Amino acid sequence: MSVTEIQVVSFGYLHGDPPEAHLTIDLRRHFRDPHVDPDLRQQTAHDLPVRRAVLATPGIRELIAAAALLTDAYDAGPTEAPLTVAVGCAGGRHRAATVAMALATRLTKTGTTVRLTHRDLDKPVIDR
Repeated sequence: MSVTEIQVVSFGYLHGDPPEAHLTIDLRRHFRDPHVDPDLRQQTAHDLPVRRAVLATPGIRELIAAAALLTDAYDAGPTEAPLTVAVGCAGGRHRAATVAMALATRLTKTGTTVRLTHRDLDKPVIDR
């Protein structure tokens, strides 16, 4: 049985608690943060250089593929409730938003209805 819609939401842990989700992917400690690059810091996943930097990170494409498989497994379950996948990083502007976009695109290509939300993408950069 397939869920009618999957919600993919990106967020930043520094902006508040993670959203309630069936699956939460935490990118903070394992994947390089584009925030450390002064040229990328003020940009977001709307900007091609940020998306390129995130998607070039070793392991990130494999993580997106695995997240798609996990999402499909949840989707195949017996519950018809909407399914939510949350993707988080420190600020929600770079890694989380890029991975959420890539995951949503991948799921959409298989015919899944996806609603993509970026909770913190447009919030100001947090100095750290």
